[in-house]
Amino acid sequence: MFDDLRATALFAATPRQRAVARRTPLRLSLALSERADRDVYLKLECAQVTGSFKLRGAFNTVATLSPNVRARGIVASSAGNHGLGVAWSARHFSAPATIFVPRTAPRVKRDGIAALGATVNDEEPHYDAAMARAIEFAREHGATFIHPCTGDALIAGQGTVAIEVLEELPSVATFVTPVGGGGLLGGCGVLLRRVAPGVRIVGAQSENTAAMARSLAASAVVSIPSVPTLADGLAGDIDELALDIGRHALDAMHTVSERAIAGAIAFLAREEQLTVEGSGAVGVAAVLEGLAADWPNPVVIVVSGGNIDRDRLDAIVAG
Repeated sequence: MFDDLRATALFAATPRQRAVARRTPLRLSLALSERADRDVYLKLECAQVTGSFKLRGAFNTVATLSPNVRARGIVASSAGNHGLGVAWSARHFSAPATIFVPRTAPRVKRDGIAALGATVNDEEPHYDAAMARAIEFAREHGATFIHPCTGDALIAGQGTVAIEVLEELPSVATFVTPVGGGGLLGGCGVLLRRVAPGVRIVGAQSENTAAMARSLAASAVVSIPSVPTLADGLAGDIDELALDIGRHALDAMHTVSERAIAGAIAFLAREEQLTVEGSGAVGVAAVLEGLAADWPNPVVIVVSGGNIDRDRLDAIVAG
């Protein structure tokens, strides 16, 4: 399955992205470089138009739909960021959109989706239930469901993150990415494996969202419980495609504690003046936990999103 993903699709997606998405900064972090004893760069997808990388894949997917298909409606399930990307893209093409999010989704994400004109349903208790409801709704209404992590167009759009990194830092030796359902990993992984096979790809996720880590360890898809986490964007189970992506795209997989994620959020606020959500902070948490000792130099960490409720951010930084 991973081998069927084509790097050429990523290059085809790039012009679409440049028309709407920001080319996000690649910043050398002196504070993290000192901690890791190697050069550590941050790819700041938290500065993206909708506050996360998810716009890239969502827009590429919606752009490839015919006008007639878009007019029948677009449906998505999301922890929040994918929903923001789909809602933004639907508005761009004047298409109706309905987004299903868990009732625990951060307020900033739910309000942002609604502000973009999409209908928000937050009745389900957790992410997997929201996805099941979204799929059923799309089928009943003849609308198009856009999966948050799979689909060739979506994965290609996410992979443009790695294209930008290679253009700005062709010497990158370690690429660290948050891992949830495998979309960002799949897009960046297929590009790096084809174009820069010497780059070491490292995944990071929280202990409370460790579906990929547990599935890789078991060599089979493992369902995880739905429990509270700062890394809400990485929550939920994975499927066989995601596991296949993990097997082929990852050289290493790290899990970090909720405490470590909170520490990384506070570190980025204080040292880098960045607002970063838990899902976007897991790679930095791995550095702060001393897990970068064997990462080849230089290192790029994808800071995947910055959509965190202000009161939660303030409490973490103060704590």
